[in-house]
Amino acid sequence: MRRLAFALAVCALTLGTAAWPSSGLLYPPAFRDKTVDTYFGVGVPAPYRWMESLSGPRLHQWVEAENALTEEYLSKLPLRRRIDDRLSQLWNYPKEDTPRQLRNGMLFFRRNSGLQSQSVVYLQAAPASHPHSLLDPNTLSKDGSVALTQYEPSPAGRYLAFALSTGGSDWETVHVMDVATRHELSDTVRWVKFSGIAWTHDEAGFFYSRFAEPPGGITTIRQAVTDQKVYYHRLGTPQTEDKLIFSKPDLPHAYVSVGFVQRGFCEQGRYLFLSVDNGWSANELYYADLRDPQNPDVTARIQPLYDQDDAAYRPIGCSAGTLYLRTTLHAPRGRIVAARLSDPNPAHWRAVVPEQKPGVVLTDAALADGRILASYEVVAKSRLELFSTAGKVLGTVELPALGTVSGISARNDSRTAYYAFTSYLFPTTIYALDAREATSSVYFKPAVRFDPSGYQTRQVLYSSKDGTQVPMFIVARKGIELDGSHPTVLYGYGGFDLLVTPEFDPMIPVWLELGGVYAVANIRGGGVYGQAWHQAGMLGEKQNVFDDFAWAARYLIQEGYTSAKHLGIQGFSNGGLLTGVSITQRPRLFGAAYIGHGVLDMLRYQKFSGGAYWVPEYGSSDNRRAFHWLIRYSPLQNVRKGTCYPPTFLTTSWDDDRVVPSHDFEFTAELQWAQGCGNPILLRTTGSTSHMYMPIDQLIRQDADVWAFEGHNLGVR
Repeated sequence: MRRLAFALAVCALTLGTAAWPSSGLLYPPAFRDKTVDTYFGVGVPAPYRWMESLSGPRLHQWVEAENALTEEYLSKLPLRRRIDDRLSQLWNYPKEDTPRQLRNGMLFFRRNSGLQSQSVVYLQAAPASHPHSLLDPNTLSKDGSVALTQYEPSPAGRYLAFALSTGGSDWETVHVMDVATRHELSDTVRWVKFSGIAWTHDEAGFFYSRFAEPPGGITTIRQAVTDQKVYYHRLGTPQTEDKLIFSKPDLPHAYVSVGFVQRGFCEQGRYLFLSVDNGWSANELYYADLRDPQNPDVTARIQPLYDQDDAAYRPIGCSAGTLYLRTTLHAPRGRIVAARLSDPNPAHWRAVVPEQKPGVVLTDAALADGRILASYEVVAKSRLELFSTAGKVLGTVELPALGTVSGISARNDSRTAYYAFTSYLFPTTIYALDAREATSSVYFKPAVRFDPSGYQTRQVLYSSKDGTQVPMFIVARKGIELDGSHPTVLYGYGGFDLLVTPEFDPMIPVWLELGGVYAVANIRGGGVYGQAWHQAGMLGEKQNVFDDFAWAARYLIQEGYTSAKHLGIQGFSNGGLLTGVSITQRPRLFGAAYIGHGVLDMLRYQKFSGGAYWVPEYGSSDNRRAFHWLIRYSPLQNVRKGTCYPPTFLTTSWDDDRVVPSHDFEFTAELQWAQGCGNPILLRTTGSTSHMYMPIDQLIRQDADVWAFEGHNLGVR
């Protein structure tokens, strides 16, 4: 290790890379070339453009050296081992997700015994039966690099379609199992990405969405994808014979998805629905009547229901030719309406459940035993209600605490529905709901070696830069003294209409036991107050997101929870953009930062993988107006030489084909070159993992490293 440091020191001197004795870090040399891009007459330096060539040996040598430097730094932190040990203890508890119900009473669900790299798919013949292991993805590869990304039983449970990916890549290959024999069929469907699996009622085959095979094959993670299409695969036939069902060539960067409502039981699987999502606020909705005897060609039967792209249209169920919809048309916080499929005009809708008051957002709904089960977020806290299909309130489901309902599994032909509930201090518990009585009982409850009684979750409102009131959760020990001394981590996301709600993460109890405070700001760009809140933080309004986050930090400091030197920030993906902007716009406000798989080059993100699909959220540098707002905040282009940036830890993966790793490579190199003080700038790059997938053992290790890095630099001892 000392030899490596010496070699890096020599290279640093020859290439001018910063080396800071006060931190003991000698950064690997990263060549700066003279590349300059021109956007609408504005020259923008791009000295690390060569890092976009992910196969280049020079890049791999640099990344290897960065990993060695990061490991050397982390190995010296006593906090690392303590967090790793305690986190491994807290992760080691049984976990289940909500079961999927079939028409014959069969249940399919995932279970993890504790520290298994991936959860196992189980089959239960009936609610009172003993479950049996059906598919164990841990046996598919020795290192856990083959991930089970999704599964879908056929309507009667005869078959199980399941999707696998290498390293958790967004690219999936769909396989099919005969459930009775556990034998895998010959059916293989490739080049699937961002797709569900929708079986036909007769179990003869399924619909799915796919892209064309990318040039260079699946390993070319930089390759931009476009023109997603829907196909039908008939069991026992090769994929080359799959029938093209639907495409949207006029919207090449829209997500095109297909499915049935309630897993094939919108009138016994009669109606097929197709959604075109060009952004995150609205969609077009189409349907086909699969029992139309006058026209056996499915493609000819597809008809538009709502094709104006002016609101969200999400089917929740249907009965006797009536479609029940969750929609934001004339209701930005969501409402439920009934539409006749023979006459779907919104002017003729029947209002069922009206839009609720400000702060109450409809996030999910389903038909259960002839009733409507509606899930709301009340300023990011869940509420579950039952309505008749005429709109009468039948009851409110009592929830155990401030927290989040997720994973609703309901059928219109079953009295029992299932849902999951979680919060910052309580692990995910599965409940069985009696839809007639609006009462719940515990179906599965894990035991975790953590006593939450000494801690509490509060929700506060704080004023942002422009006076907007923004909600924030704060989790801390009861009776905490507000003297500004507590190491605090502030998390945010702020984009894509995403709601960040209370959720159990074993790392939070570890942090609390170390004396830390954990805060989550529900900033603009997310969906906490509906579409207006989202739109106030997208496109040219994106700066509101970063201001909201900075003023959350200021609130925590002003109220005495922490101080700037004790305040760390964390963000992942779009949240990594948030933390990247935060340290470049306000570097002295934070004591440490974590950037996970961040979107950091806002001028070129749209050129790789699925980046072009995010243009409705961010805008594109190909547009003159959008270029001018993007260049003002894009983290990579706003690093300033000689600025003292806070201690910063970045992580990415060679296999991330959603946010390609060149974002983190270039930003790390630029930060290390510009760093004006001894604060460390570290990068870790993994393999056989991806944007959203990492085996549990690697996840525990990475969490321990990230929090040990921040904890050390925030004063945890």
